[in-house]
Order: sequence, then C-alpha cells, then structure tokens
Amino acid sequence: MRLADGIDKSRLSHPEPRRSRDKEHVKFVAKQPCLICGRLPVDAHHLRFVQHRALGRKVSDEFTVPLCRGHHREAHRRGDEAAWWKTAGIDPTITARALWLETHPLPKIPDPIELDAPSCQVVGIDQKNSKGDQPTGKAEPIR
Repeated sequence: MRLADGIDKSRLSHPEPRRSRDKEHVKFVAKQPCLICGRLPVDAHHLRFVQHRALGRKVSDEFTVPLCRGHHREAHRRGDEAAWWKTAGIDPTITARALWLETHPLPKIPDPIELDAPSCQVVGIDQKNSKGDQPTGKAEPIR
C-alpha cells in the first residue's frame, strides 16, 4: 500500500467509527418538523454525544435529527447535550435511526420457504441427448 492511499483502519482491533456523509439524507432530515416543538423550518442537528470526537469532524450524518433554529442553538449552547435531551424527555437516537432507515433501507432478506423449493436442488443428471451417449444437462429435483 502506498502512503498516498492512506491507512486502512477498518482492520484494527478497535477501528475508528465510520462517519458517513450523505447530503440527500441531511436535506431529508431538514424537511421534517422539529423534534421538540414540531415547528418548521428546521436544521439537521448532528448528535454530538453518539460518536467520539474527531479533530474538526462532525459525527456521521446517520446521527442527525430535525431541530428548529431556537432548539438547535439551545442544544449547542448546553455543555452536556445528552443531559439536554434527557431533560426534554426524548431519545433522539431512535428518531435518527428511523430517519436513516427511511433514506437507507436495509436489504430485504429472502423468504426461506422460497430457498427450499425442490427445483433449486440438483442431485444428478439422468437424461441423455438424442445421440444417446451424453447427458443433456437437465437435473432431477430431490423428492
């Protein structure tokens, strides 16, 4: 690996948390009503307490919630943001996760019944082609 490529820290025993950036998600969050008062317009507020600090870097965009300008300023002025949310009686991480899943849905898991269909399992080749000496490549399903 060349130095210009950087260091892949994902293989470390304690890898750095990923800080995803998604402008479209932040715009989506900014269209939602304020989490505290329900007013619009809002700012997409990054929950600072959910990831460790990094020099000059915000937390990942997946940890954003909608706050009106007044509540956004209040959250930033408060020294302990987690305590501010606790006083408000809201767990913003639940909302942040729900909003993230709306713009980044999890992949659908296939139905296990469809995977067990007999036509999916191949046992062996039992038919011959018109010459009578080579198999045709058709398989017989398990019964």
